[in-house]
Order: sequence, then C-alpha cells, then structure tokens
Amino acid sequence: MWDEGAKPLASPAMTETSTHTLLRGARRIVIKVGSSLVTNEGRGLDEAAVGQWCRQMAALAGQGREIIMVSSGAIAEGMKRLGWARRPSQINELQAAAAVGQMGLAQMYEKKLREHGLGSAQVLLTHADLADRERYLNARSTLLTLLHHRVLPVINENDTVVNDEIRFGDNDTLGALVANLVEADLLVILTDQKGLFTADPRRDPGARLVEVAQAGDAELERMAGGAGSSVGTGGMLTKVLAARRAAGSGASTVIAWGREPDALLRLAAGERIGTLLAAPQRTRQARKRWMVDQLQLRGSVTVDAGAAAKLLAEGKSLLPIGMTAVQGQFVRGDVIAICDAAGRPLARGLANYASGEARLLCGKPSGEIAALLGYAAEPEMVHRDNLTLLDAP
Repeated sequence: MWDEGAKPLASPAMTETSTHTLLRGARRIVIKVGSSLVTNEGRGLDEAAVGQWCRQMAALAGQGREIIMVSSGAIAEGMKRLGWARRPSQINELQAAAAVGQMGLAQMYEKKLREHGLGSAQVLLTHADLADRERYLNARSTLLTLLHHRVLPVINENDTVVNDEIRFGDNDTLGALVANLVEADLLVILTDQKGLFTADPRRDPGARLVEVAQAGDAELERMAGGAGSSVGTGGMLTKVLAARRAAGSGASTVIAWGREPDALLRLAAGERIGTLLAAPQRTRQARKRWMVDQLQLRGSVTVDAGAAAKLLAEGKSLLPIGMTAVQGQFVRGDVIAICDAAGRPLARGLANYASGEARLLCGKPSGEIAALLGYAAEPEMVHRDNLTLLDAP
C-alpha cells in the first residue's frame, strides 16, 4: 500500500495521471518473484501464494496482456527437500539442490496455471544463452512464440549447469534482461518489502517509501539496502540496478510487496502500489541494448582523454590512435568495454581486431594498420554503429 505521508522522489513530469496511464497501458509484463516469497522463507513451496499469483496472471492474460514469470525458488525448494537448513556454498551442492527443487517448482506453476485455463512452459537460461547473439535471438523467438500461443513462460536461471563465470547473479538481473529481451512494457518485482524506502525501514523508523522516481537515478542506489534474506541472493540494491537495466529497452519497473492482495491486478488497473521506477522515453536499438546486457566481458581497451571526449560528446568511432592499453583476451566480434584513464567504463562495442592485434595498434594512426598487421580489416577499432555509450538512456 502507498504510504500517505511519503514524499515521492520524482520529476514534476511524473504526475498521478501519467503513472496511472503508464501502468494501465502495459501490454507485455515480466513478473519476478523472489525465493523467500515462493518458498515461504525456505519452508517449502507456498502453494497458496503461487496460486494467487497464477490466478492474477491468468486474469491479466484474459485481458489480452502478455505475461512472463521469472521465478526464484528452485534452490530453496531443493534445500527443503534435501533437509538442508542452510544454503550451501559449494557450487556442486547448489546445483544439486536446484536440480531437485526445479522439479517441484515447475510442477507447481503448471498445476496452478492450468487450474485457470492457462498453459505454461519452463524456460531455463544462463548468461551464455544471452551473451551469444544467435542464442539471444533464439531465446527471444521462443518466448515470443510461447506468448503468441497463450502459453505463459516460467523462467529461472539454469542453476544446475551454471557457474560463477556465466551466472546472472540473481533473478532480479535476469528479470531485467528478460524484459529487455522481449521489449516488455513493465517489469514487476515482487519482494518481501513494501517497496524502496529512503533507508532500511527495519532499522530506521523514519524511513519513507519512495513512491515514484526515474530508473537510473543515482540517489536510488544510495538508498537501497544490502543483502536480502538468508534464502535468496538479492537485496533492494539488485532491484534498483535491475530497474536501471530494464529502462534501457523502455520498461518501467515496480517494486512491490508480493503478498499485497491482488497486487498484479491492481497495478494493471493503474493503482499505485509499492515503488514505481519509470523508464526514460528514449530506448536503445536492439543490437546496442544486447551489448549493454553483457554481464561478463572478454576484455577492454583504455583510451586517452581526447578519444574519450570524442566518444562522449560527438559519438565518434574509436580509432586505434586513441587507445593507450588493452586488457584481457578477446577476438574480432567480441563485445568489449571502452574505459577512460581512471578505469571508468564509458562505452561498449564490437571489436574489429583481436586483443593481440589491438595491443600492436595502440596509439597508432589507422594508416599504419596494414603495415603493422599485414592486413587492414577496418580503420576503426570499434565503429560507431557497433558502439553504445553506457550513460545513454
């Protein structure tokens, strides 16, 4: 529920009418629920709660909306079935728990959705599925086809095969990436908190609910707390960062209490519940959004002040003469980061040359590429058409 005494952290443009229109107008919605909600704080799958969400999702589908569920809970359910009181730290044990728990999680959603006449499909993803452009497009095509046939996808990270190098890290991030993947209008993150507060309400009685703000506002990250429950891996900070990521494709984000009665239906009707983090109007092109969505990069290049200025102010291509150093090992076509002298990432782009070649080209004019390498593929290290600034909306 809205805190009537709360003061919104928002621009004057975000009026009651505009937020109402934004929520009511959402046609494609990604809904993410956390482990503590799905498993009732680790005590096992909460059949009643899952049933309530499925009832609401079926009703939204009946309104002609397209719904995708991103659900945590496989590891927590597996822990319960295996009799483990504490979340393990070893990757093999986490994968075993996920394998056990995923069975029950998928069965629960299928049962509850079918009770309301809606089909479901289990979709397991790793970051590797979205880091490769062809697999990214295949995943998008699969999800859109399921929606076309009125089948509700239930997505989770594929914890049974994932490792630290290819994992999303938390399902808040996965929810944002799915929102980008299918170009959703709205990401709803259901959590065990009423929304985002100006401070941790469990420690600060003066904490106020943030009603409306713009996704990506740096002040939101300062407000966000640390870790969540012992059951899950996320916290409020991961939700704020997920909202910023989702905004890259134009999706706004709502952070709301998962046990709020009929929260999904009321949000879709335009009612204000929890915290709305609105996306800017401008969105990235699909290919540039894909580049930004890479969580793990093969490498990066450092550029001098002149090249940094041309990138940021003029949107120019990155030429070898502006590079001062190369980090990591990458090949032509890999997504790399472009950083300033202080190591701050400025942009991402597709490398025209491999890392070993790039090291030879640092500080050299484009006219010398053929002499240095024996061939010249492109005059640029990263062409502007294959480059996106990280601070662009």
